[in-house]
Amino acid sequence: MPSYIAAIDQGTTSTRCIVFDRQGKIVSLAQKEHKQLYPQPGWVEHDPEEIWRNTLEVIALARIKGKLSVQDIAAVGITNQRETTVVWNRRTGKPYYNAIVWQDMRTADLVTEFSGNGHGQDRFRAQTGLPLATYFSGLKLKWLLDHVPGLRDDAERGEAIFGNMDTFVVWNLTGGVTGGLHLTDVTNASRTQLMNLQTLDWDDSLLEDFTVPRAMLPQIRPSSEVYGTVSSEVLPGVPIAGILGDQQAALVGQTCYEPGQAKNTYGTGCFLLMNTGTELRTSTCGLLTTVAYQFRNEPVHYALEGSVAITGALVQWLRDNLGIIKKSTDIETLARSVDDNGGAYFVPAFSGLYAPHWKADARGVIAGLTRFVTKGHLARAVLEATAYQTVDVVRAMEQDAGVSLKSLRVDGGMVVNSLLMQFQADVLNGPVVCPQMTETTALGAAYAAGLAVGYWQNLDDLRQNWGVAKTYESTMDDVQRKKLMRGWQKAIERSFGWEE
Repeated sequence: MPSYIAAIDQGTTSTRCIVFDRQGKIVSLAQKEHKQLYPQPGWVEHDPEEIWRNTLEVIALARIKGKLSVQDIAAVGITNQRETTVVWNRRTGKPYYNAIVWQDMRTADLVTEFSGNGHGQDRFRAQTGLPLATYFSGLKLKWLLDHVPGLRDDAERGEAIFGNMDTFVVWNLTGGVTGGLHLTDVTNASRTQLMNLQTLDWDDSLLEDFTVPRAMLPQIRPSSEVYGTVSSEVLPGVPIAGILGDQQAALVGQTCYEPGQAKNTYGTGCFLLMNTGTELRTSTCGLLTTVAYQFRNEPVHYALEGSVAITGALVQWLRDNLGIIKKSTDIETLARSVDDNGGAYFVPAFSGLYAPHWKADARGVIAGLTRFVTKGHLARAVLEATAYQTVDVVRAMEQDAGVSLKSLRVDGGMVVNSLLMQFQADVLNGPVVCPQMTETTALGAAYAAGLAVGYWQNLDDLRQNWGVAKTYESTMDDVQRKKLMRGWQKAIERSFGWEE
């Protein structure tokens, strides 16, 4: 058996290749950012061809850095930014349009249209577990079909094909125009709003409502099985054996395999998932029901999810748009220059508000400003916004699941910020647990691929790799916690209803 598993992590801001050993430790890592395109207010796009070039580059770089031969890699897993939608031509391999990113707001009018006539935002929740929102792939795909000349005709003929970024990467890795595999896994399919959660297949009634031709859709497969092999020269002949949407991958990487276990990933946005086992649990508190994972021929596991659009992206905004910090890591030092937020609250509703509010017309606000407030207070308010949004989702999840979270397992780029993690424990009033391995998204993809080829034998092998790096306990008194949360709720209410 070869020594390592590779994972391609195609994220919102960058693409990475990380190679792991049997203990789940990193052997080699390469990363490259891609451009964020904003052609109009509320629109967010990526160039899929740039992402594909970057994918090849980071795989090659990871091999070079680790001095790895092809024979050293047992399999490759893929994890990806979910809901980001791309359509390309099967014969030429060329995209018809830029990838429309999950944060994009251009389908807001379609949300209103589909929710009208008494249908409401939950029109398709019974089949899909999802409310009508700009977030998901289905309406983005409908927008493309309606606005790109010639696309619908090509789609009807099966020449134009659709996928989230996992599908685009797999198709290219397995040969592209010379016979690339057109497939996705159940976790990514569950984010399109076109798959039925019970049948785990594309739903004909949904395809009719969204006017999406079935011929352009990928085959839906389990999250862990051998789909095919890489034909590209960067990893020739290596099996592609795992696909998971990024947040489900983090759940797998955090070894949350039992019902009631949950993790929160702090990245561009924040995503809290709770494993509900093989039970499909419908939310009544503004959360999503989604597929957690499906390993080989085993039953599918479901999850409740709370998605927050803007967390780490707010730090980037402070850096890039306002120039208050030079690099993202500077925010903790600046925030520590003051004792509290100075009464300021930042609601980062740049893409509306996701869970548990689902307010597409919400817009970002900074509330509570006085002459006293400095850039240090603003930096602190930026970090605190992540923690407050997480508390809102946790409380909704506890209500839906009927249980209180004993602890919150956390991962993602922001967990290195100890000020944020301590504040999270304080306002959550519970332990926040950081694992030794914080790259849990890529690790989850590696686990899915490794299980499929027998690199790891079972879930117990994976559980043994998980370990605690640090636990943050709450040190805040109830009076202060309630005061802060009241201020946050006032700020949230001020963000509603900005779009006419």
